Amino acid sequence: MRSARARWEAAPPSVRVGEAEDVLRQLDLLITRRLDGLLQGDYAGLLPGPGSEPGEGREYRPGDDVRRIDWNLTARTTTPHVRDLIADRELETWALVDCSASLQFGTALCEKRDLAVAATAAIAFLTARTGNRMGSVLVWPGGSTMVPARSGRQAMLALLHTLVTKPPTADGTGSTDLAAAIELLLRPPRRRGLVVVVSDFMDAGGWEKPLRALGARHQVMAVEIVDPRELELPNVGYLTVVDPETGRLREIQTAKAGLRERYAEAAAAERAGIAASIPRAGAQHLILRTDRDWLRDIVEFVVTTKRRGAGFVTSAGR
Repeated sequence: MRSARARWEAAPPSVRVGEAEDVLRQLDLLITRRLDGLLQGDYAGLLPGPGSEPGEGREYRPGDDVRRIDWNLTARTTTPHVRDLIADRELETWALVDCSASLQFGTALCEKRDLAVAATAAIAFLTARTGNRMGSVLVWPGGSTMVPARSGRQAMLALLHTLVTKPPTADGTGSTDLAAAIELLLRPPRRRGLVVVVSDFMDAGGWEKPLRALGARHQVMAVEIVDPRELELPNVGYLTVVDPETGRLREIQTAKAGLRERYAEAAAAERAGIAASIPRAGAQHLILRTDRDWLRDIVEFVVTTKRRGAGFVTSAGR
């Protein structure tokens, strides 16, 4: 039997308002223990910023940005070299968190909302130091809450407390307009920094264009939250399913020949479309699943990002 700490590391439990302080304290311990020390030097950002000052030169590696090739150094050594940039010391981070009813779904180790909280907490604990500022926008159908970007640990904990204690979104209230939510971070223009969009991206579409516009000014990371039951149906006979965002009920026969196969194909096509749209918009792509160790997936993502430097990776945590 796994210990309580091991169960928490694999899946943070759903949070009740009275438990918010305990949840944040445990997340702090877990994240700083397993993720801290993976950053580039003492630069406190989840994604190393490109910076503006030239740093040391090194040999070109596949995946490096060809725009950073140092032609003088390449000519002297006759081997392709790139010039790393010194990351800016101060970072402003914004987390856009989708609080749609669909995020309250979960059939494995936790609900998708729990992973949204965990991902935002990881970003906060890794960036909110040495003067860095962090703000957030929580969006749901017909509403939103903006927490201004501030520096300091207390401001970071207050931001996370707002997310942890947000009441659940009622079923049948519709889906979040993710495109309009992203545009909240485009106007007014904010200082260059890191923007993280946390969502299941189960939206009618139209978010790729504003995401690309956001990437023209900021580094952008999209955190996709997935539950295994969204990818395939179990063979359990008659099953009543409900769309949490529309409230629509439907009874299906999961043992029916070909139904599960068609569902899996449609789900795979939807996810493939998301996986293609995110890097096409210039954003990094991190997938967190309710049936996986979210901390391990974040660690792998950070390590892969460090190896690529300021270059972009397409996905992690699949």
